[in-house]
Amino acid sequence: MPRPSHLLLVFLVLLSSGASASREYGYKVIDKKPQSRDIFVQGLQILDDQLYVSAGGYGKSRLLRFNFSSGALEVERKIDPRLWAEGLTVFADRLYLLTWKSRNLFVYSKEKLQGIERMQIPGEGWGITHNTEQLIYSDGSDRLFYLSPDQHRITRALRVTENGKPVMRLNELEWIDGKIWANVWQTDRIVIINPEDGKVEGSINLKGLLPVMERRAGTGVLNGIALNPADGGIWVTGKNWPWMYRIELVPDVSAHPSAESR
Repeated sequence: MPRPSHLLLVFLVLLSSGASASREYGYKVIDKKPQSRDIFVQGLQILDDQLYVSAGGYGKSRLLRFNFSSGALEVERKIDPRLWAEGLTVFADRLYLLTWKSRNLFVYSKEKLQGIERMQIPGEGWGITHNTEQLIYSDGSDRLFYLSPDQHRITRALRVTENGKPVMRLNELEWIDGKIWANVWQTDRIVIINPEDGKVEGSINLKGLLPVMERRAGTGVLNGIALNPADGGIWVTGKNWPWMYRIELVPDVSAHPSAESR
């Protein structure tokens, strides 16, 4: 049998690498904490044993800070009823809160959650996180935007793809171990994104995380990712869910936790 030419071999290698699928994960629940069912979770962050949460809804939007260990509410700030709060992130000594359609990014003090300033963004705000230098936010499309908090301007737009196809409806974000984790809105999936090229390197199937018996009228979709820097724990939740779950990834998309693990 004749050997393929050198050029054909190169082509086959490139084709194979370009078509490589993202790694798929299942999950194991290793802990959980109670959460009020009236919190329509939009953003979630853990820092210095404090849990920061943004809740959405017109006339219902607010910022909340809890003691993470005890669950005690420390501070609550209501948002203008004309605004719909979205994702949040704490960066340095400030908290940044997105709003949905008003094209605003609000800045608060970390300690007292008092308003400091307002930035304008070109479109909708969905989820937000940060690396060591810039804010990174989503607008519900397949793009992530890098925003300089000092210069108040977008410095980069990153398109997110999975196996060469755009990934739409990117929502709540979290920076974990140099990667961007993102909820895909109205799914039970979190994607792990390479911040350099926008390629999805991992896909986490969280189907069944909230048991059917825990669901009620008004229970919403999966939304909310938070890394606890103190111990590396990864916590996830959803809109109007009664629990936050600490999960551990397992390399099998079909693996789900047993009833005993809950």
